[in-house]
Amino acid sequence: MSGHSKWNNIKRKKEKTDGARAKIFTKIGRELAVAVREGGSADPNANSKLKDCIAKAKANNVPNENIERIIKKASGESGGAQYESIVYEGYGPCGIAVIVEALTDNRNRTAGDVRHYFDKYGGNLGTNGCVSFMFERKGQIVIEREGLDEDVVMEDALEAGAADFEADDDVFEITTDPDDLGMVRDALTEKGYTFISADVAEIPSSTVDLTDEEAVEKMTKLLDMLEDNDDVQQVYHNWNMPDEDDED
Repeated sequence: MSGHSKWNNIKRKKEKTDGARAKIFTKIGRELAVAVREGGSADPNANSKLKDCIAKAKANNVPNENIERIIKKASGESGGAQYESIVYEGYGPCGIAVIVEALTDNRNRTAGDVRHYFDKYGGNLGTNGCVSFMFERKGQIVIEREGLDEDVVMEDALEAGAADFEADDDVFEITTDPDDLGMVRDALTEKGYTFISADVAEIPSSTVDLTDEEAVEKMTKLLDMLEDNDDVQQVYHNWNMPDEDDED
């Protein structure tokens, strides 16, 4: 069931992405700019973090000219906004564990916004480490299943260095050691695979069901508010989010 839940989370984000393309471009643009500055190079062959960000941008259909413009600007930028990475941890309704990763140029603004969202929708912001022990950091690659042979994809993934492989009704989910994500992704790309997503993620060790309708509504709104905030890059949680198709 955990794999099923993870795909539902990705599918939900993808559906939101399709309806909010400009916002996702902005978020990935920040990641690209930070990767250039922190990696000290605008050359993805010499900057593995930038290479990973470019792959993520392409998986989200960011045009090549956008990617090139952001990298060029970041590599020559002496002033401008300086973003720092911050991680928030807390609890949503009914104790759902939530991790929020942000890139911000104003720590006070972002902290205030995140705390407000948790308070408004029945949760509370906690201290660092309060929920992260419930998650494991892994590379996660998701491939659309249609037209592909499960045995072939599994063999290719494991041969590329993947740690695990799961087949869902709609997708294949490949997990890796975080440090191996780029290697596995590149090997599968060479074999002609395209990805719904390929990123390092916080994967919950177990998931929690919500049966109370009010709690479901509050948790959904909390995720919406967090994901719509420009400073927030990623939101992870251990809610076993139901498939909307099953709710009908």
